[in-house]
This record gives sequence, C-alpha cells and structure tokens, in this order.
Amino acid sequence: MKVSVFRREHFNAAHRLFNPEWDDATNEKVFGKCSLPHYHGHNYELEIKVTGTVNPETGFVMDLKELSGLVAKTVIERFDHRNLNLDTEEFKQTNPTAENIAIVIYNILRPHINSEHDLKIRLYETPRNFVEYPSS
Repeated sequence: MKVSVFRREHFNAAHRLFNPEWDDATNEKVFGKCSLPHYHGHNYELEIKVTGTVNPETGFVMDLKELSGLVAKTVIERFDHRNLNLDTEEFKQTNPTAENIAIVIYNILRPHINSEHDLKIRLYETPRNFVEYPSS
C-alpha cells in the first residue's frame, strides 16, 4: 500500500515574464502586465507530495522534518525574497512561469528523495492559479 505525505512551504519572489526574442508589444500581448520591465511579485505557496510505502521500522513514508529541512535549504533559501530573473541561475535563460518554477523545484528536490518514492510539486502563484508537476 502506498501513502502520500505532504509538506507545504511559502516563499515570496519577483519575476518578469518575457521572451527576449520578441519586441515589447509582443511580450505585452502574450504576457500582459507580467511582462512590464519593472517586475512584479507573488506570495508563492509550495506543496510537496511524496508517495511511497510506509517503512515498517519508522512508520514513515518520509520523515517530514527531514523533508522540511531539505526544502528550506535547497528551495526556500534559493528563491525566497529574490528576483527570479536576476538573482537565480535557474531563470537567467528560462522564463520564470509557474510551470517552469515547478519543474525547476522538482529537479532540485528529486535527487534528494528516495528513488522508490514518487514526487509531485504543486505551486500556487495565486490562490486561484496553480500548477502541478509532473501532471500524472
């Protein structure tokens, strides 16, 4: 039997959505106000889901204290109160859409999670807009 455990975290970050190969008018048409050159911010809610079998010795799928520390060290410290476009290597060449942020966080965490466990990232950019990776 598999069980899922969840950890919810929070970080604040600024970003600008734009494609440098497009002119300002095209960027604004596609990304709207999110393409304005002075950036804007979000209060991101991050949900990490780890699914696996329960360890009979500990009763855990994964120690949530361990997961909390891992997320704090590898994700929150890296992105919290940062301008994603300017302050992070991950988004110097990648448009920091919610979709891309979720993929990057997954790729940061995946090597640290038991390979027998499934990992899913859900990132809320606003209370009504969120993405999930992987999607299935």
